[in-house]
Amino acid sequence: MENVVAFLMYGNSAELCSANIFLICCRFCKRHRIKSNSNVPCVPKDLLMMSELVLPQFIFSLIQHLREGYNEPALDLPSEKDLHKILQVLEPHVSFLEDLTKMGGAMRSVLTQVLTSQQFYKDLSSGVGENACAKKSHEKYLIALKGSGLAFPEDKLTCGMQEQGAGTSTLAVQGLAGATATSGQGDSSDEEDQDGSQGVGKRKRVKLSSTTKDQSIMDVLKHKCFLEELLFWTIKYEFPQKMVTFLLNMLPDQDYKIAFTKTFVQHYAFIMKTLKKSHESDTMSNRIVHISVQLFSNEELARQVTEECQLLDIMVTVLLYMMESCLIKSELQDEENSLHVVVNCGEALLKNNTYWPLVSDFINILSHQSVAKKFLEDHGLLVTWMNFVSFFQGMNLNKRELNEHVEFESQTYYAAFAAELEACAQPMWGLLSHCKVRETQEYTRNVVRYCLEALQDWFDAINFVDEPAPNQVTFHLPLHRYFAMFLSKAVKCQELDLDTILPDQEMLMKLMIHPLQIQASLSEIHSNMWVRNGLQIKGQAMTYVQSHFCNSMIDPDIYLLQVCASRLDPDYFISSVFERFKVVDLLTMASQHQNTVLDSEHERSMLEGALTFLVLLLSLRLHLGMTDDEILRAEMVAQLCMNDRTHSSLLDLISLDGIIPGSLSFESVLSAVADFKAPVFEPGGSMQQGMYTPKAEVWDKEFDPVMVILRTVYRRDVQSAMDRYTAFLKQSGKFPGNPWPPYKKRTPLHPSYKGLIKLLHCKTLHIVLFTLLYKILMDHQNLSEHVLCMVLYLIELGLENSPEQESEEEESAGGQERCHDSWFPGSNLVSNMRHFINYVRVRVPETAPEVKKEPPASTSSDGLASSQCSRRKSLQRENSGTAQVFSLVAERRKKFQEIINRNTSEANQVVRPKASMKWSAPGATPQLTTAILEVKESILSLLIKLHHKLSGKQNSYYPPWLDDVDVLIHPEIPRYSHGDGMTAVERILLKAAVQSRLNKRIIEEICRKVTPPVPPKKISSAEKKTLDKEERRQKARERQQKLLAEFASRQKSFMETAMDVESPDADIAMEIATSEQHVSEAIYDCVICGQSGPSTEDRPTGLVVLLQASSVLGQCRNSTEPKKLPTTEEEQIYSRDTCAALHDVRLTTLQRYFKDSSCLQAVSIGWEGGVYVQTCGHTLHIDCHKSYMESLRNDQVLQGFSVDKGEFTCPLCRQFANSVLPCYPGNNMERSLWQSHSNKCMQDLVQEVEDLQEQLGTFPSETNLSKEMESVMKDIKSTTQKKYTDYSKSPGSPDNDFLFMYSVARTNLELELVHRGGNLCSGGASTAGKRSCLNQLFHVLAMHMRLYSIDSAYNPWRKLTQTMQDKNPELISEELPEVPVLYRDVSSLLLIQILTMPQPLHKEHFTCIIKVLFTLLYTQALAALSVKCSAEDRMVWKESGALKKVVSFIGDSLSGVNPDSVECYLQQFCLPFLRITSLLQHHLFGGDLPSCQEDEEFTVLASCLGLLPSFQSSDQFTSASCLNWPVPAFDMISQWCSELASFADRHPDQVKALLIQEPKWDLPRLLQLPENYNTIFQYYHRKTCTVCTKVPKDPAVCLVCGTFVCLKGLCCKQQSYCECVLHSQNCGAGTGIFLLINASVIIIIRGHRFCLWGSVYLDAHGEEDRDLRRGKPLYICKERYKVLEQQWVSHTFDHINKRWGPHYNGL
Repeated sequence: MENVVAFLMYGNSAELCSANIFLICCRFCKRHRIKSNSNVPCVPKDLLMMSELVLPQFIFSLIQHLREGYNEPALDLPSEKDLHKILQVLEPHVSFLEDLTKMGGAMRSVLTQVLTSQQFYKDLSSGVGENACAKKSHEKYLIALKGSGLAFPEDKLTCGMQEQGAGTSTLAVQGLAGATATSGQGDSSDEEDQDGSQGVGKRKRVKLSSTTKDQSIMDVLKHKCFLEELLFWTIKYEFPQKMVTFLLNMLPDQDYKIAFTKTFVQHYAFIMKTLKKSHESDTMSNRIVHISVQLFSNEELARQVTEECQLLDIMVTVLLYMMESCLIKSELQDEENSLHVVVNCGEALLKNNTYWPLVSDFINILSHQSVAKKFLEDHGLLVTWMNFVSFFQGMNLNKRELNEHVEFESQTYYAAFAAELEACAQPMWGLLSHCKVRETQEYTRNVVRYCLEALQDWFDAINFVDEPAPNQVTFHLPLHRYFAMFLSKAVKCQELDLDTILPDQEMLMKLMIHPLQIQASLSEIHSNMWVRNGLQIKGQAMTYVQSHFCNSMIDPDIYLLQVCASRLDPDYFISSVFERFKVVDLLTMASQHQNTVLDSEHERSMLEGALTFLVLLLSLRLHLGMTDDEILRAEMVAQLCMNDRTHSSLLDLISLDGIIPGSLSFESVLSAVADFKAPVFEPGGSMQQGMYTPKAEVWDKEFDPVMVILRTVYRRDVQSAMDRYTAFLKQSGKFPGNPWPPYKKRTPLHPSYKGLIKLLHCKTLHIVLFTLLYKILMDHQNLSEHVLCMVLYLIELGLENSPEQESEEEESAGGQERCHDSWFPGSNLVSNMRHFINYVRVRVPETAPEVKKEPPASTSSDGLASSQCSRRKSLQRENSGTAQVFSLVAERRKKFQEIINRNTSEANQVVRPKASMKWSAPGATPQLTTAILEVKESILSLLIKLHHKLSGKQNSYYPPWLDDVDVLIHPEIPRYSHGDGMTAVERILLKAAVQSRLNKRIIEEICRKVTPPVPPKKISSAEKKTLDKEERRQKARERQQKLLAEFASRQKSFMETAMDVESPDADIAMEIATSEQHVSEAIYDCVICGQSGPSTEDRPTGLVVLLQASSVLGQCRNSTEPKKLPTTEEEQIYSRDTCAALHDVRLTTLQRYFKDSSCLQAVSIGWEGGVYVQTCGHTLHIDCHKSYMESLRNDQVLQGFSVDKGEFTCPLCRQFANSVLPCYPGNNMERSLWQSHSNKCMQDLVQEVEDLQEQLGTFPSETNLSKEMESVMKDIKSTTQKKYTDYSKSPGSPDNDFLFMYSVARTNLELELVHRGGNLCSGGASTAGKRSCLNQLFHVLAMHMRLYSIDSAYNPWRKLTQTMQDKNPELISEELPEVPVLYRDVSSLLLIQILTMPQPLHKEHFTCIIKVLFTLLYTQALAALSVKCSAEDRMVWKESGALKKVVSFIGDSLSGVNPDSVECYLQQFCLPFLRITSLLQHHLFGGDLPSCQEDEEFTVLASCLGLLPSFQSSDQFTSASCLNWPVPAFDMISQWCSELASFADRHPDQVKALLIQEPKWDLPRLLQLPENYNTIFQYYHRKTCTVCTKVPKDPAVCLVCGTFVCLKGLCCKQQSYCECVLHSQNCGAGTGIFLLINASVIIIIRGHRFCLWGSVYLDAHGEEDRDLRRGKPLYICKERYKVLEQQWVSHTFDHINKRWGPHYNGL
């Protein structure tokens, strides 16, 4: 059970707990229940008698221990050490009780009886009587009670859930009377609470429900049984785990459960006090919720405790008291006189979320309908709760810094947002979930009523009238949000009439101010007006709209504003919006204006903000009529349009009320709107998760930019959505240019909110729209495309939502309030669009160009100057000449006054005067003067001219209905649904024409007139400067974009080259030693100094290389069936059949029978721990590299690699490297000569090779080049561990070095072969193509190998080319013989021969060596074949004549063997050698390898190597035709066989075993993993460690060999190396690939670094589940596993994975 709780409690969220889980112990199946009620036999009394006698004493002794151990200190808590000691002493006692609970129901019932019996407690614990010890113990108990502030005067001991107890308790309390007496005001008795409350001043105590006296809940605690005191001490000792487990283990007993729940409730206040003081509040919180979640998740129990113990009263009161300890005076609005108090978000209580256990309990009990019903019916409780919520109203107030940047950025906003969400919003959602039917109307009325009362109190407390204080914003208005959400629920679910629960207009005007202030502040923050407040203010703005908070914050705010807008005067509302956004001054038709409240640089973004807000307000239907499914669909589409999303991120981003994540509706909507994109890989190797992307029809019909704007946390997401939309239109051919956001039809409004439409049809909005259209047409400053887009959107919204059609003839006049009737005749947008405005009077600075114009003699004109400075009364307006002036602000004031007068009997109430009118212009601004503009435009004419302007052509607009009348009947034409500004204008004009015949006629008339071009504006020098500046900025931006694009394309092409994509124009440096140059010497570019030139002895150039030890080759197996990861005890992996193991066994066997030095030349090592050399192909001067390393050493900001170990990144391509390989000075002309074919005979060439080998290698002269060659050789040796280089019996033998050096060459050739897929059929340059460094590597190896001379007597070349005289066997019997030639590895001999010859090598000598070695190889193949044959076959073979005839007669002679299969066997035996040799030839002499079919590979390679004189057709070809014997074959073979014969005499059993049997090695592979991750998890997560036999905390398994290891396990540490690091050295020579069982991710260890690679197991939606947090079934992703395997085989972990860190041997 505890595990279940822990799991459900993950992430501090007890709400996750489902009541059903916790009913396990109280709701058994019916069968059991019936039995338990009737005929269950009783437990014999005698059996339990001992328990009944002993247990009371035992429990009392436990309590005495607890009493004795607790010393209440004077100031602080007892030290944790003391408590810990006592708990350790008591551990056996509690464990004993715990064991008793496991004995079953009978024992539990005895325990329950003892724990709950009042008599036992009274007898043993009262402290009355002779026993001094008992008295002392009782006194300690009383002191502890007193110290907790829990004893109380006699008269206050009346608690709803307690009666007066026994005399002892009364005495105890009387003895302490007055000790904690508190004032009548009722500041909390806790001393801390008193201190905290003093700053609050005369704050009236919250009225509690009539059934409860507030003090008694907080301060009375009377224990009447052991259980109660035991819980008291459990709390006092901060919930020790053992004690908690014991108390929970007793819960299956029903009587105990009820008694314990009541006791828990009784101690609730005490729990809160202890929690508040605790230093370990996190641990304590978890343990409290462990208990409470099991008690309160059972509805029946919760209801019972609510009725009998006033649980709700207690919870609300306790929460209230808890928060009271951290209240401060609110500074919102009126700093001096405010009476409102708010929580201080800087207090530990809020910062550490200390309150969450209590809040989570409250949310838990509110999930039960019966309890929530009780809460919603109890008026007293609602009042208390609204008081609690008001503590959060206006918390964390932000004040805009105007002068200097804030010194210290407070991070309290985290605490504030968490507190509102957890303590206010979640209980609200809990209550709302029970208000879903019509019968619950009364509950909503109650909540709304008390919410409004609390709001009115709040407005009074902060002295709010009508203007918010400037430069202040709080994002926390929980009371507003409670009000809004209950209104929404009332209309949506309960069919309540909205007007019956709404307050009067004055209250609505107050309600709208603060949410509107938040919207304006959001715009200010995004306009960088709050930049001096630091980053945290942006953090608040983002959190406010973030997915987890938006449903409880921005959505209710916008809904509340929509409700206010639908009920208030529209002109007043629109004016308020522009005033709050501080752009009223901008709304003038003059080209210049003075904004007294806003800098001009912020005007554009604030105007965009205001218009965007209006569009949101008028478009959103989340609470205004959309169904839950429609909301879910809209949310999902918005999120998908911003970016492709994973399934889990969608679940996370869409947290809707009422939608269970992952529910049926969620999945069905997701499949309807999105397509699934399976996980893919990017070129760099990074892995994508499975993504959902919007379907084409969603982009076409459902993309809603308004919803996207509402849900974006980062502004870039809006742009991202538009970019994706643009890409879709281009791809589908719907629109080629840059489209504007599409207009989306809205869900019809719910009838209750029809008033919202009035906003679109009010003159104030129309004047604003007209003004902005005019300003855009005239190119005024600070207007953008976004402004025009929003203006057109608003016009279109108005046309879509027009009121009833007016009669065409009469142009209706406005109602009674015709405040600016001279502008427009009515309020309907459809008719106002066609109304022409002739003249406008504006207020402008004297410097403005308009001033020069004279007013006409007589005009009946109209006017607008939305200048804040002209605050005129209507009377003044009438006398101001022929053109009138309209001021938005004055209008708003007037409306406000009218509403106030209408709502209050005191008609003389006026707007509260301000000390300094912030609206009046400061004296410093230029003088304003009046000018009259000739406009003569209507909205329609402005739109048509805008169309011309946007298209750049005259008369570009032609009414479509003149050609096709149908467009008026069916205006929804697809071609208008997507497009740019012109499309939007065309769509609007068409809608206007459809709605009114007059509009249609006027549009036609305007189009008939040839429109003169818009006159060029006279630009003042100041404006010109600004314009030039803007233009320059724009150009600079474009230039920057172009540069970035160019850079990106370059980077891309470079990446393609770097990622193994063949590119014809590769750098010269990339082509080192791979193709012939016409220049005489190879030229290298240094990527550091940029100079080009040859590599010289004095100033050598080097290749940037990465040296790494590799055991990949050693993992090859001789079976094509891949090994599986063991998932049962029966399945095991043995490494006996790996390539490394077999080579190891062979070398050990040879060393047992033959001379050591000879053995070390008969094989190659490096299958395990071999050194692989790879390069990025870039070169640099070695001296440049040294200075580069020095600069890296001095740079402290390095991560991921160690400069001290020689590690660095290539200065050009940033590829990881750790050494520089010197380039041997080469003359390309000579090279072509060495390649020329000669006609020398075989014997001459053999002799030449021998002579060349006899030449002693001399120590090269001391040059920079030779020093670097020595240095790189040291690097190569130090790359791998000593155990992989030292195979000699005598340590430190030079034979070791000799063996190691030619094996490095072998390792690199073999690995290249593996990278090519195990054969050379594909031909061409190597896969590493232009970046091979083998040629340079051979030079370094050859220089060092030439220093070791081979005694001519032991030179294998002689044994291969000459018949030797038999030595006297007696002379050499003492020492071990040399390895017979037939036992030697031919590829190793090849490398020894090549690397011990003077460099550079002639091609003819190379071919000669191959021909000689091929004869040996062929003989070995025959020997291996003869061993394979049966005795009869061998007999036939022997009898058919001399061995030299074998080849020609083999087909006829072998009776039982098919000649084709013999030929096939011989070819397969020889192929590995031919492949290695061909690669070697390719690297030494250049020239591409020919490509071929698999069955032709032998012949193609043989002819390429010069073994075949001329290419023969495959039908008559035999491998024997490749043989070229330097001496007669019979003599040679006889000599080789005689060596075996003499060995057979001594060790007959080993002769066959040591013959070279070349098995068919498969390519190296990782272990095959099971399909389902659960298979691995179930087997390994409980598997014990082989070292310490414990289950590891972090088990891991090696994917190369299947070894089970402990990650970070100290038990398996050896010499400070943890097991994973140690295993990576033993299994992969420093490279380890481990699957972490408990996290499903793979980590890579490479040397001293490690990185998280990712996961190869994904869920059904193609997503990783790191740390198995989501608990989804996971399935193997074969593509990912293939990529992992590919990176392992190609040794590219270092290059592809970027996030490396040091592991310090601790993994």
